[in-house]
Amino acid sequence: MTATQAEIGKREAARAALLEVRSGMTLGLGTGSTVRYFLEGLGAALASGELEDIRGVPTSQDTELRAGALEIPLLELHQAGRIDLAVDGADEVDPALDLIKGLGGALLREKMVVQAADRFVVIVDPAKRVARLGTRSPLPVEVAPFGWEAHLPWFRELAAVPTLRRTLEGAPFVSDNGNLIVDLGFPGGIPDARALDDALARRAGVMESGLFLGVADRVVIGDPDHLEILDRRPT
Repeated sequence: MTATQAEIGKREAARAALLEVRSGMTLGLGTGSTVRYFLEGLGAALASGELEDIRGVPTSQDTELRAGALEIPLLELHQAGRIDLAVDGADEVDPALDLIKGLGGALLREKMVVQAADRFVVIVDPAKRVARLGTRSPLPVEVAPFGWEAHLPWFRELAAVPTLRRTLEGAPFVSDNGNLIVDLGFPGGIPDARALDDALARRAGVMESGLFLGVADRVVIGDPDHLEILDRRPT
């Protein structure tokens, strides 16, 4: 798939997600290149009067700025209470609709918004589909700056290859929350995502990981030729 085809796929997935939005909704607004198309469509629908009384909760400073420029009314998470629908992208999607997210650096806020949402729709291009999580993308892990290097031996015990994320200028990348991000590579993929998620959740100093397990209600996969919609099977 060419870069142009991927962008067309992202746009089509965003358009499909926009069809789920109704006037009066409170929306969780994700972060990333695919969500930008959703924001543009949402802003246009509000400007035309097609949608009314929409409020959004942004998951990053970048999304907050983009939504503000599009005149999408915004709330903070505590003001919103329950969120009707969260829409976000993903870096990987496996057959069970489990996800890796966070290459955009907003994983902690994204997960907080998703846990407040009644419904979570993920929009991706076909390249994000994987047979096993961790085969295409590293796993982002947000850590407190204090003592962050002390985590590195422990990450290696998990069979991961840890790399501190840096900016293009070479400085450590700092999240909107003032934390650092360590990207964990897993040669061959993550063997047991749920066990890894549990281990990371118990580690003091690890603020959040990019494993989003069992939370996506629908994944929309955009393709230049067709649109694929996958819904989570009832358990």
